[in-house]
Amino acid sequence: MISSSFKLQRFVRAVVLAVVSPLVLWAGSVSAQSSTGTVRGTVTGDGASPVAEAQISARNVASGVMRGTVSRDDGTYILPGLVPGSYEFTVRRIGTSPQVRSVTVQIGATHIQDFALAAQAQQLSSVVVVAAPVAETRTSEVATNITPEQIEKLPTPSRNFLDLAQLSPGVTVTEDRINGNAGFRTFQAGGQGPNAVNVFIDGTSLKNDLTSGGVAGQDASRGNPFPRNAIQEYRILNQNFKAEYQKASSAVITATTKSGTNVWSGNALVGYMSEKFVSLDTFQIKDKNANPTTFRKPDYGRTLTALSVGGPLIKDKLHVFASFEGNNQNRTNRVSFAALPAAGAFPALDTVRLASYNGSFGSPFRQQLYFGKLNSSINDRSSAEVSFSYRDETDIRDFGGNNAQQTAVDYRQNVSVGQAKHSYFVGSLLNEAKVDFSRFQRNPSPAFPGMPNRIYFYTGGEARIGSNLSTQDFIQRRIGLRDDLTYSGFRMWGEHVVKTGASIDFVKYDVFKDNRGTPEFRYRATEGGQTYNFATPYELVYATGDPNLDANNNQVGLYLQDDWTPMPRLTINLGIRWDYESHMLNYDYVTPQNVVDTLTRYNSQLITPLDLDRYISTGDNRKPFYGAIQPRVGFSYAIDQNSRTTVFAGWGVYYDRSLFDLFAVDETQKLTHPELTVRFAPRGVTPTAGQVAFQDSYLTADKAVLDALVGTSGRPEAWLIDNKARPPKSTQYSVGVRQVLGDFTVSATYAGVHGTDQMTLNWANFGLNDQGRCCTSFDLAPHGFSNFIYSANNAETWYNALLFQADRPYRREARTSIGWGAGLAYTYATRTLKGVDGAGDVFAFPNAAGIPKHPSNDEKHRIVGNWITDLPYLWGTQFSGVAVLGGKYKQDVGCPGRFCGEGTTGNAYERGGFTVPGTFPYRNVDLRFRKDFPSFGRAGSALGVTLDLFNALNRDNFGCYNTGDRGTTPAQIAAFGQPGCVVTDARRYQIGAEVNW
Repeated sequence: MISSSFKLQRFVRAVVLAVVSPLVLWAGSVSAQSSTGTVRGTVTGDGASPVAEAQISARNVASGVMRGTVSRDDGTYILPGLVPGSYEFTVRRIGTSPQVRSVTVQIGATHIQDFALAAQAQQLSSVVVVAAPVAETRTSEVATNITPEQIEKLPTPSRNFLDLAQLSPGVTVTEDRINGNAGFRTFQAGGQGPNAVNVFIDGTSLKNDLTSGGVAGQDASRGNPFPRNAIQEYRILNQNFKAEYQKASSAVITATTKSGTNVWSGNALVGYMSEKFVSLDTFQIKDKNANPTTFRKPDYGRTLTALSVGGPLIKDKLHVFASFEGNNQNRTNRVSFAALPAAGAFPALDTVRLASYNGSFGSPFRQQLYFGKLNSSINDRSSAEVSFSYRDETDIRDFGGNNAQQTAVDYRQNVSVGQAKHSYFVGSLLNEAKVDFSRFQRNPSPAFPGMPNRIYFYTGGEARIGSNLSTQDFIQRRIGLRDDLTYSGFRMWGEHVVKTGASIDFVKYDVFKDNRGTPEFRYRATEGGQTYNFATPYELVYATGDPNLDANNNQVGLYLQDDWTPMPRLTINLGIRWDYESHMLNYDYVTPQNVVDTLTRYNSQLITPLDLDRYISTGDNRKPFYGAIQPRVGFSYAIDQNSRTTVFAGWGVYYDRSLFDLFAVDETQKLTHPELTVRFAPRGVTPTAGQVAFQDSYLTADKAVLDALVGTSGRPEAWLIDNKARPPKSTQYSVGVRQVLGDFTVSATYAGVHGTDQMTLNWANFGLNDQGRCCTSFDLAPHGFSNFIYSANNAETWYNALLFQADRPYRREARTSIGWGAGLAYTYATRTLKGVDGAGDVFAFPNAAGIPKHPSNDEKHRIVGNWITDLPYLWGTQFSGVAVLGGKYKQDVGCPGRFCGEGTTGNAYERGGFTVPGTFPYRNVDLRFRKDFPSFGRAGSALGVTLDLFNALNRDNFGCYNTGDRGTTPAQIAAFGQPGCVVTDARRYQIGAEVNW
């Protein structure tokens, strides 16, 4: 058990007592990460004179919950902390006619709503409710709001709500595949990898501290992080987000969930797809033509289900909402061992057994998502809510081809989040407090445990049987306390909205990482000049020792944010944030003595000699990083009185965090749970030095037998983490203009991100030679180690982009009852890397110093369009879609590029092109048609059928390009630059039905 030092615990307790506790006690209980919105403005009277003490009330149309305030002496008012939704604003003042306006409040947005009151007439006329525009223009953030209509109506293959993040310029999401690599269902932005993002749902972070993927549960998952039917709306913050956001150096998504209303309502839907609805791609057609009698379309079936219901327990006071989503996928993987080079040569795969291994076997995926929420309007000054979500997922996968079904892994993900929030508002004060508990589990393990793994190498291929090699169980538990206090009554040279807050998370990591805990026996016909003829293995690779590691980590955050309006059209955002972690790395780690002795003795002979003061840890010479101070500044200025044209800019520093798995777990376990190797002599041959005679009893998964066999064999890696390691950070800067053009809001932005201090893992015993070729080395084997791998904060990224966006939110016209909405996002971006080969990379072989500054492989141009429209001549039919067009990008080529030596690095092969009106290398269009039937029962109920068409153009979006050595033979020349796969599935259909009541 690794524990924090006594001094660190005292420090954390002091922060809690001095900062968090008073705020929580003042609030009366223990929300907060901008999951709410703000409305502010000015109330004027005749002659545009300010009206003081006007009563402003805001009633949530759905729930009936009321909020109110009064205008100040200069006529200004502010209502922060409003739950996103539709509000009826009413402004009254004695002697004037009341004014009523419908206002849509969006998550994280500040809406300007000015009211001009007229003198009260002798005879009052009826009050008319006028809809206010939705667009937010007065912000320095580069942000995109995804509306409830887009979440409900736009097509996405598996209902992952994060897929719609690509509607924001500068953001890309991974593809949802049917039979391709399970991959990562992640998103990324700002020229950095997915590890640099964060997602907040109702203010609670889903950040994955332990493993890659950025968002908990998205590490190598086909699944969704949260039920889509429970998400009301969300906001993608590409850049210049305020000081209240933490643990992200690129993009942040903040989402708010649905709540019950004053009317009981619900939704149920089902969607279905089978292999009959899926077309063949180019490579499958080629395979079918080459094997017309044996080709079989891969089996596939997916059923998506969703159910939600909500309503009042006490009207206007207490509401409940609950939802469920299921994602059941059935696919088969085909195992097809090739005919053996010599009949009976490999006993485990002889002619008799071969037939039992070959065939099609099920690879099911199952996911269930649950969410429940109870929210209460306690009185006219306070509200509270309690919610809980649970995600359960299992995926039998990673077998097929020459890997038997036995080798499958059962990839399980479990995510639980519970939270309680309380808001208290009085006068100019708003206090939002939250306590949450979360448990994230990532648990891949053998689907068929208990068997030794056997791999058979033959000319042109390999075959594998037996249990999967590794078992992992990563669990991250967190109890989080957070309090945010907003004060809007401070005035000095203008208006100030001051927001300050503190958070502390008590995190516990429980790690079981038994990589290669299943023994791998390797077979060849010949090895090392000796003949084995597959009768016995030539080698055993097996990891043993303690696979467990536990640690406690306390995370503290403090911030202060001031939105200052020195004049009516100008808002200046000033913020500063500080973050701290008590155990981001192994601060009490002691480098084992054998590593210290070897490193000390041979450091000068390593290809990259190390500063031993920085890479030998004594248990007290590592200190937590206290320097995560993050200033953030921005402004917005309205050119005209109505804020239809606004210029804005921002600059800020943003710290992320380092993955605990790579920079803490492996540092310990590479030595406490080492990978060992035993070499066997051929059967009947006297073992030579370094070999043992194979016995049939060794072919087992019994750890007692294997531990006795391996003894102290093998040469483990030693990972050396810099004692002065820092978390990665970015500096972000942007400038742009927004314009309201009729119903559209248009923006053009220059955005830049410079990522620094990014962690890499480097090889101290390998390097490039004088010609730039790989590799020179220092052999550590005689000294008991295979590699010395050291960390460094020496990777950098540069991102420069022009972002254009035009949006018209969906809404129905009162005159025709026909609704439509549309959006367009265009990105022109250049990305440059140094010290790593790709965005998000950690391993820099042989070292980051050998990877010069070079362009990234990401596309330069990207256009994403979306639309929702009611079809006026097809009653009850709606048409929506998402179209993505990607431009060319460059790829390094060579053998590979930077290992080819001087004069050959820097070559590039350009894929596709971008011309107008030319073509785009990447094209994907998803369409949805929904037909609603006449209402049944009460008003507002509807039954609809849906047809989704994914990759409607049946575009082959190629990938896996051959960018190796161009070669000299005609075959090599012809193969160079050719694709080896597609990165999107072919055209496919999905049918469904949905009922709303």
